[in-house]
Amino acid sequence: MTSIDELFRKPNAGPKRKLEDPTAVHTHVLSNKSSKLTDGSSPRSNGHDSSVSKSSSGTPAFVQDEILDDEDVEAGPARPQDDVEDEVGDDEEGRFFGGGVTKQEREVIDYIEKNEAGDAEEKIDSAWLRRTAINFERKINKNAELRAKYESEPMKFVGSEADLDAEIKGLSLLSEHGELYEDFVKLGCVDSLVGLLAHENTDIAIAVCELLAELTDEDSASTEEQWKSLVQTMIKSDLVDLLTSNLSRLDEENNEGDRAGVYHILNVLENILSDTQYLDAVGSKDTLMQWLLSRIRKVDAHARGKVGQNRQYAAEILAILLQSNRSNRDRFAQKEGVDALLELLSVYRKRDPEKDSDEEEYAENLFDCLACVVEERLAGEKFVEGEGVELCLIMLREGRLAKARALRILDHAMSGGNAVVVSMRVVDAAGLKTIFGMLMKSHKMERSLLEHLIGILASLLRHLPGGTAERIRTLAKFVENNYEKVQKLVELRKEYKTRLIRIDAQIQKERQDMDDAEAEEHADEWLSRRLDAGLFSLQALELILSWMVAEDNGARETITVLLGEDGLKVLERSLRDQLDGMDSGQSEEAKATEEMLEALLLCVEK
Repeated sequence: MTSIDELFRKPNAGPKRKLEDPTAVHTHVLSNKSSKLTDGSSPRSNGHDSSVSKSSSGTPAFVQDEILDDEDVEAGPARPQDDVEDEVGDDEEGRFFGGGVTKQEREVIDYIEKNEAGDAEEKIDSAWLRRTAINFERKINKNAELRAKYESEPMKFVGSEADLDAEIKGLSLLSEHGELYEDFVKLGCVDSLVGLLAHENTDIAIAVCELLAELTDEDSASTEEQWKSLVQTMIKSDLVDLLTSNLSRLDEENNEGDRAGVYHILNVLENILSDTQYLDAVGSKDTLMQWLLSRIRKVDAHARGKVGQNRQYAAEILAILLQSNRSNRDRFAQKEGVDALLELLSVYRKRDPEKDSDEEEYAENLFDCLACVVEERLAGEKFVEGEGVELCLIMLREGRLAKARALRILDHAMSGGNAVVVSMRVVDAAGLKTIFGMLMKSHKMERSLLEHLIGILASLLRHLPGGTAERIRTLAKFVENNYEKVQKLVELRKEYKTRLIRIDAQIQKERQDMDDAEAEEHADEWLSRRLDAGLFSLQALELILSWMVAEDNGARETITVLLGEDGLKVLERSLRDQLDGMDSGQSEEAKATEEMLEALLLCVEK
């Protein structure tokens, strides 16, 4: 039973920031407590609720009435005249300006009015955080107690949930004070906050998701260390599992609030994944991966192109998870994710999504997902089995937006773990005509597309097994029409070489005034500039030409003439540079590349 002391225990004094309705009418009362009006008790109400206090005449009694009734009552000694503010008197129109109160009383009234008007700003510091943390824990405990006590009587605990919701929203101030993040963690508030994601009331869970999104956002006023201290604690508190459980219980189709809740959850995941060390922690959750896969397939009936914001966001989170994590790609392939992507992308063979729409971004994310996963062996096998090669070739011939994306997917698939099988299927599916046709029209292509095309040609020569029908057909394409494809490749090499020579000259000029230490500091920047100029594509072109020298005598003679006075020495230097640039302690793939370069070098040196 509640004690008398507890009933009359005064709350902590001090101003508290509240979110108020700007349309509400506020009456200033000489109190630092905010009065609450229940339904039917408003002074503006015409109702006759029995809870409203009435005077003997039957009309409602208010604070103003009490003041008026007391005006004729004289109590206490008369006030000293010198302690009363000077009265200004009436103006010309008869308006009275005198206050009739002491200076001390006026100061008190001014302070209260400023405080109630929100002019007195609250200092957000460690002391404020401790007070807030205590109130937060009290609200959680009170709500849990009332819920347990009145489980079948919601009206008896709904007020405590409104208070808890307000307390959660008030914590959003922390996003502007990253210096308090570590204290927030030490006080145990993060564990309590994340635990509320399992609250029976989904509105409470959604409020927590929105708060977590604000606290982890890149625009929050926190340093990297402060952000990490918060996120690491959240992860340890089973954040991902709790977020995922909310995804399964929110009703997007019929509830706008739940739809917003899903968005906030995805927002939290995106913020966390901005640090790549959490890719495994998030991607390893099978339930989450399955939900994302299901959500990208779920049509939003009332959205443009059947793609709403959350469907697009799910595709974006999936692309982030797959972008640079092999384990996540394998898990995705095991869940038949490749088949799902092929099915969803097939609608864009001839149709483009509406420009600047959620659907356009959704389609881009799906293409990104597929381009990432096909590099892995298992996903590459699924790609071939699902006729992904054939779909990409159709897009190359008939697609518009999809054309460039399909070329990129083929490039990744033909250089990944299942490269041999994919390369064979490209030839068997009559892809050579399409690919070499694009080569001859490469002057009309964007540079990024051209680089993918060069990558595909290099992969065909590297991965097609010697003596197979597929390899013979590919070599025949290179030499047909009097070696016109070889001539085109030499022209492209010249363009890339000219661009790179220009960049190398700039780097050499910058390097002249630097010592070795300074040059070492700029090494990564210079390499980046060389790659932007097309270093990788230049090396790929020289590899293709070296392969043709090794495979066909007629191509050898043609290339020797086309390369000018240095002849094959150009290719020899390129192969040696690539060999020298390889790191020791290599992977199996790197070792295979090294062996290929050494074999080609022997052929070119003959």
